[in-house]
Amino acid sequence: MRTLENQKALVTGATSGIGRAIAVKLAEQGATVYVTGRRAELGKETVELIEKAGGTGHYIVADVANIDDVRKLAEEVGEVDVLVNNAGIFPMSSTPEQSLDDYEQVFDVNVRATYFLTAALVPAMVAKKKGAIVNVSSVAGQIGTPAGSVYNASKAAMDALTRSWAIEFGAAGVRVNSVAPGPIATEAVASIDLFHEISAATPLTRAGQPEEIAEAVLFLASDKASYITGAVLAADGGFVAT
Repeated sequence: MRTLENQKALVTGATSGIGRAIAVKLAEQGATVYVTGRRAELGKETVELIEKAGGTGHYIVADVANIDDVRKLAEEVGEVDVLVNNAGIFPMSSTPEQSLDDYEQVFDVNVRATYFLTAALVPAMVAKKKGAIVNVSSVAGQIGTPAGSVYNASKAAMDALTRSWAIEFGAAGVRVNSVAPGPIATEAVASIDLFHEISAATPLTRAGQPEEIAEAVLFLASDKASYITGAVLAADGGFVAT
């Protein structure tokens, strides 16, 4: 039997990269998967990939930087068994050059959307005494870098939410965990020289693939991780160990 048979999942930021891989993986394991993102054409491609894999998918256009879209998304999707807060942006800047607009957008997408989407959907999980929430953060939330301090802070905030929610909702049977990817080979970073240097410097000497993060998310979303909550799983090729 597939591990998520007859379950309903929502994956944000699932129009490409890690989010798309997560959506397809959950669908392969039996979940009906709702995918969301800003780009309708790419969202439809994700649904096509889900269906090609033998799963069932639905696309809802939403810009999670907009709090009204977050609320409408929660209303349209309704009750879910699995919530994957994956949507994120990563404009990089030094601290003196950081613009207020970019600062606010990073926290709106990476933190505020995660917070209020969870706040809208978790009561139904609590009511039925079961549910899994997986936040896709980053090892950037655990390390220091010469640029990108706002992004790093937003990902550390996601992990802090994971720990707090694990305590807040654990007695009701709702598990909350983070997956913290290291350097992952997506289209968004494929042309960045520093990305390849960092990947080669990991103990595994390579970049990870989106599908490898999807496997980690699937594990934490499934009953195979039934005694795991409040954890931050580094899926980073050993990057934070160096």
